[in-house]
Amino acid sequence: MHPFLVATGLVALAEMGDKTQLLSLVLAARYRRPVPIILGVLVATALNHGMAAALGDVLARVLTPSILNWAVVLSFVAMGLWILVPDKLNQDELPQRTASGVFATTLLSFFVAEMGDKTQIATVALAARFAEWLPVVAGTTLGMMLANVPAIIFGDRFAHRLPARWIQATAAVLFIVLGGIALGHALHG
Repeated sequence: MHPFLVATGLVALAEMGDKTQLLSLVLAARYRRPVPIILGVLVATALNHGMAAALGDVLARVLTPSILNWAVVLSFVAMGLWILVPDKLNQDELPQRTASGVFATTLLSFFVAEMGDKTQIATVALAARFAEWLPVVAGTTLGMMLANVPAIIFGDRFAHRLPARWIQATAAVLFIVLGGIALGHALHG
């Protein structure tokens, strides 16, 4: 499978119901200015996932192939299970309006919220697995935008109509399947 397509699909599914998608909804409801919010999410995701993919790339080069294979197996299975735990956004995490505007507020709050998030960890694992930095970052960024742009544009009306539990279950199964494929490589590699 091409790393770009795998990264796009997995992250788009993993983002459904995620804390950062909830943050997108909150930002859209609070500021009602979709263009700077979308641009803020795009830049924050590209920066965050670029750093995550760089870490995955380093791990792929530093770890022995055997250790890397087992780390990828564990990370995919762990991601599959983690996705099943729904995220909640705390009121303390809500961004405040700043003098630098909606774009800067979105950029900063989204970048920070994405630190250690499921999709960031998935980006590390995907970059380590495929050893192709650019397709992974482009794919994970597109996946984030596919999940967040409708939330920003259509807000609560659209988000509540999606079967989030089914989408999360599908993403979990896909991560576990990838873990199984990686397990096959680990056992035969």
